[in-house]
Amino acid sequence: MSLGGCNGYNGLLKSNDYDAKYAAAVKYFEEGSYTRATQLFENIQLYYHGKELAEDVNWYYAQCLIKQGSYYSAAYQLNNFMRRYPYSSRAEEAAFQFAHCQYLESPEYSLDQSLTHNAVDALERFSERYPQSVHIPEVNKYLDVLRGKLMRKDYEIAVGYYNIEEYRAAYVALNEFLNNYPDSPLREDAMFYALRSAYEYGANSRKDKVKERLQVAVNDFDRFYALFSDSKYIKQAQKIYSDSKAIIASIEDGTYEEK
Repeated sequence: MSLGGCNGYNGLLKSNDYDAKYAAAVKYFEEGSYTRATQLFENIQLYYHGKELAEDVNWYYAQCLIKQGSYYSAAYQLNNFMRRYPYSSRAEEAAFQFAHCQYLESPEYSLDQSLTHNAVDALERFSERYPQSVHIPEVNKYLDVLRGKLMRKDYEIAVGYYNIEEYRAAYVALNEFLNNYPDSPLREDAMFYALRSAYEYGANSRKDKVKERLQVAVNDFDRFYALFSDSKYIKQAQKIYSDSKAIIASIEDGTYEEK
């Protein structure tokens, strides 16, 4: 069978000789002609469904899509493969490739992170199911990257509340961030913005709530100073502390004037 010309290829696509199509598709794949191989494997999938070569057709089709960078479609085919052939010798590799395709579909942290969450779930499931796999070092590397994106996204959302002067929401979100990511490289920044949020929320509260809420800022400063006494934010933090203490003192001695 000749695979050389367009006419031969187009004729093959229209042919009802499915064995010839399969043989040609495999040969195109091996030669790196992934577009033609993809079209042929897609063309014969339905015919081979339930037949002896069905697993090979499904597998090759997914591999073609990966080679072309069609990761979303490849993940769909690999998911079908895992569902149809759970005991295949390729099951572990299919599960890894599925998770890797999800990883490759994850967008920049500034965009919606639904796909990133999906990728994390897929990689974690792979680790649980195949803890001894040779792919585990790669999986752990990918998980670090994805978790870094999610961490950055959560931080930007929390600081975003501060930037639009939603100080209570910012304080809650920043403390949730600190609880969720105790070892984050953004911990210093998050603690400082939490301190600023506590101060702004307290200082702009009604009179009967100001003292209680500014005491939160005072306490937060103590924690911040204990961890980051040489912080780039330390002068700003000390001013927040001093202003908070001064307002609390004015409430206690009756000289406080409500904003």
